[in-house]
Amino acid sequence: MAKRQNQPRLVAAGDTATPKRQNRVNLFELAYGRIEEMLVTCELKPGRFLAMQDLQDLTGFGRTPIHNAVNRLAADTLIVIRPRHGLQIAPIDLARERLLLKLRRDLERFVIGLAAERAGPSHRNQMLHMERLLRERRAGLTLAEFNTLDRRIDQMVLAAAAEPFLEHTLRPLHTIFRRIGFIYHNYMPHRVGLEGTIDHHIAVLNAIATRHGDRAVAASDALIGFVDGMFDEMEAAIDPSLLDCSLEPLLNT
Repeated sequence: MAKRQNQPRLVAAGDTATPKRQNRVNLFELAYGRIEEMLVTCELKPGRFLAMQDLQDLTGFGRTPIHNAVNRLAADTLIVIRPRHGLQIAPIDLARERLLLKLRRDLERFVIGLAAERAGPSHRNQMLHMERLLRERRAGLTLAEFNTLDRRIDQMVLAAAAEPFLEHTLRPLHTIFRRIGFIYHNYMPHRVGLEGTIDHHIAVLNAIATRHGDRAVAASDALIGFVDGMFDEMEAAIDPSLLDCSLEPLLNT
């Protein structure tokens, strides 16, 4: 009987005989997140002019992910595209952003009420864990550490609300007010600690985790009221060049 010829071997997905397929990373989301972080911490100063290539150099991402991230950030009103002049980091207009705070208050009322209604056991457990963490570290959290936890809290609340549309609506508002908070806590002449804002976040988390919708909405309103009070102080005492660095030459003449 003739010897059977060897047939091509079918290789299993995990077989080392084939090159491992690398995990696909969404470079656009990574680029967006990196630029967003630089906006919040004012590494990209409000009012600064720059080119697309500058963002590529600063972040290490290529042209396409940076281009896509800039388009979204422009739609979020965080970057201004100036035809033939490049890009500008959106200056901070306290009157406009105080108006947007009213919009955020109404949206937060909706999403937090929805989260309290829909939160499952896993969501509630995560929130109670975060509440304990904030209580334990309340006196020692740095602003950078708090902002990291604050982003996580936003993600947890949106996950519990289970409505993806809300993330795209609220994310730019969260970025806008996180940047306001960064400037307030770093540059106001009479700075206060983070304990006040931490306490408001603890109240929101506890109310959602225990499924008390009315109390959750009231806690959210109190948090927004706390942020509104920051505007009163900033309008009276903040250095205008921190809100728009393009004003520096004018202010120094």
